[in-house]
Amino acid sequence: MEKIASFTIDHTILPKGMYLSRTDANTVTYDIRTRRPNVEEVMENGSIHTLEHLFATYVRNSVHKDKVVYFGPMGCRTGFYFITTDEISASEAVELTKAALAFCADFDGEIPGVSAEECGNYRDHNLEGAKKEAAAMCDVLTDWTAEKLAYPTK
Repeated sequence: MEKIASFTIDHTILPKGMYLSRTDANTVTYDIRTRRPNVEEVMENGSIHTLEHLFATYVRNSVHKDKVVYFGPMGCRTGFYFITTDEISASEAVELTKAALAFCADFDGEIPGVSAEECGNYRDHNLEGAKKEAAAMCDVLTDWTAEKLAYPTK
C-alpha cells in the first residue's frame, strides 16, 4: 500500500503550530499541533474532548459555518485536524482558528453538547484542561500567518 500523506511528515522536527496538511477536491485539512510529537506528554482525553466541543461549536456558529467540514483530535493526542472547504482562504482559516481558540480559552459556562442524548461519552470532559490547552495554543499562534502553514523540513 502507498504511505498516506500524514505519515510522510517528519514528526521528529515538528514544532507546535498550525500547518496545511493536505488539499483534496474542495476540502482543506489543517494540522493544529499542540504538542511536539514524541517529545512532550500527549493531551489528556477529557481536555481534548471538551476542546473539541467548544472549538466545533464556535466555528459552526461563525460566519464561515457553512464552510466548516470537521474539527477533531488526532489519534496520537498531539493535535487536532480542522477541515474546511476551499472557500475559506488560508488566512481566514488561521484567523478563525485563533478566534476559536481564544473563545475556548475564555469560555465560562456549561460545555455545549454534554448530555447522554448529545454526546457519546458525556462524562469525560475537562473544562479547565481544555481552557489551558486553548490558551497555550493562542500563545503559539499569536503571530501565525498563512505564510507559516508549511510543514518544516530538515
